[in-house]
Amino acid sequence: MSDHRFNPLLLLRAVLRPIDPVLMLVLMMLLGYAFVLMASASPDRLDSQLVNTTVALLAMWVAAWLPSQRLLSFALPLYALGVVLLVAVELFGEVSKGAQRWLHVGVTRIQPSELMKIAMPLMLAWYFQQREAKIGLREFIVAGLLLVVPVGLILIQPDLGTSLLVTAAGFYVIFFAGLSWKLIVPVGLVGIIGIGSIVAFGDTLCQPDVDWFGLREYQKQRVCTLLDPTRDPLGKGFHIIQSTIAIGSGGVVGKGWMDGTQTHLAFLPERHTDFIFAVLAEEFGLVGTLVLLVTYLALLARSFQIATQAPTLATKLLGGAMAMIFFTYAFVNMGMVSGILPVVGVPLPFISYGGTALVTLCLGVGILMGIRRGRPAS
Repeated sequence: MSDHRFNPLLLLRAVLRPIDPVLMLVLMMLLGYAFVLMASASPDRLDSQLVNTTVALLAMWVAAWLPSQRLLSFALPLYALGVVLLVAVELFGEVSKGAQRWLHVGVTRIQPSELMKIAMPLMLAWYFQQREAKIGLREFIVAGLLLVVPVGLILIQPDLGTSLLVTAAGFYVIFFAGLSWKLIVPVGLVGIIGIGSIVAFGDTLCQPDVDWFGLREYQKQRVCTLLDPTRDPLGKGFHIIQSTIAIGSGGVVGKGWMDGTQTHLAFLPERHTDFIFAVLAEEFGLVGTLVLLVTYLALLARSFQIATQAPTLATKLLGGAMAMIFFTYAFVNMGMVSGILPVVGVPLPFISYGGTALVTLCLGVGILMGIRRGRPAS
């Protein structure tokens, strides 16, 4: 007779089957770091962050189980749904703090722009796979239009931070698909000239009566504040000034866990969300910062390894884009907290408090695990 007794070991193996050990180890290190910092920055939010983390890990596990081609089959419906919801936000969305980003659906409200962080690279990876035999200028133009539509809808909400992340997610797929440097270099040169002009003529351009085409007044002020935070040290420049003080005061080994003065005397704003990197630098110093950077590098290295070994063009593009999304989150957050980039509301990946960004990022990890599972056995 067969033995039908419950075997917990077999159940555990089944649960862990889609999990990539290296990615999971790195993710656990980052989440551990997050709880240590949260216990200092905002201990009353630990319970809710635990719930957020549980939901995010569950989402990661589900994504890891999905075969890559099955996941790609959702690309077009998810993209279309995201665009429809973004249009609905513009027509019927709720306004909060001067921005119209939320859509009320029954018992809760959602932020459709977050969906596009995953739907955009999925859509473009699927699109290039359909045209794998001949990828030329026409395909890149169509891909650019697919990217511009949702980004434009997000910009008018306005939400500069999310539009930046969605743009990056889409651009990485287009770049990895073979976008010519002849098209990239001119755009880069225009950007360099524009940034150089702002730096050179900042005093004139930042005058109250000067309008910046395409940017709202508060977005203009963010750039002007970056150029000179002391213009308004108790107002618009307060965030950057206090965060740079916190980072600099940490020194090599930091002031010690829960001993950060900028953090615990409430000088540091948004210390549990966008500016949690400043908490890390103040309490753990250069050593703690380097540990975090090495952990992020390990995440990127494993992600790119999975992407380069992926079996199809679409999974290579998708895996590479996911790796670069992790990089973009980290680079932009550390840059804005350190005062070298404007403040655009991008969280530190896997560390900052919040559920939406954490779920999105863990979905990205799950997608990479799913890509690895679809790799032919060597």
